[in-house]
Amino acid sequence: MAAVSDELHGGVRAIRFADDGRIPNSRFPLLIYPDALKGRSASAAAMEALFASNNWPPRWRATVFTYHHYHSTAHEVLGVASGSALLMMGGREGEEIEIAAGQVLVIPAGMGHKRLQSSPDFEVVGGYPPGQQWDLLKGEAGERPQADLSIAAVPMPETDPVQGPGGALLTLWC
Repeated sequence: MAAVSDELHGGVRAIRFADDGRIPNSRFPLLIYPDALKGRSASAAAMEALFASNNWPPRWRATVFTYHHYHSTAHEVLGVASGSALLMMGGREGEEIEIAAGQVLVIPAGMGHKRLQSSPDFEVVGGYPPGQQWDLLKGEAGERPQADLSIAAVPMPETDPVQGPGGALLTLWC
């Protein structure tokens, strides 16, 4: 299964993935912002400031897990603070996505993701909309249908973590 659709909207890449039976994915597309910091130097502090200014509180600095997983209780933003990586998005049959410092991904609840490889200095800043707490599901037997119910109950974010109140997320996720 490759991407169901892959479009550009004002410089933001929007990719949709179908449910693969194990990973539910989402009715909302993955969003990739290629130059989220608008030419400024990438760093963890810069990503944290960007997310905080757009009401997506940054919560951690780390990497991406090396196994397929998804969150059924929260949408997630990942800002690449340093280095680069190859991620598998959309589950086992999804699509490989290259990401690098300065880029941001917004991953809707239910969308599978996994790190395939990365540079030694790869670091991301992660965050979630206010009030959302992440869980960790791996597409294992017995997770659904509860995961599907949880995903359907996750509220729409009030702002875009990169572009703020009038950002692409609010248009592309409507």
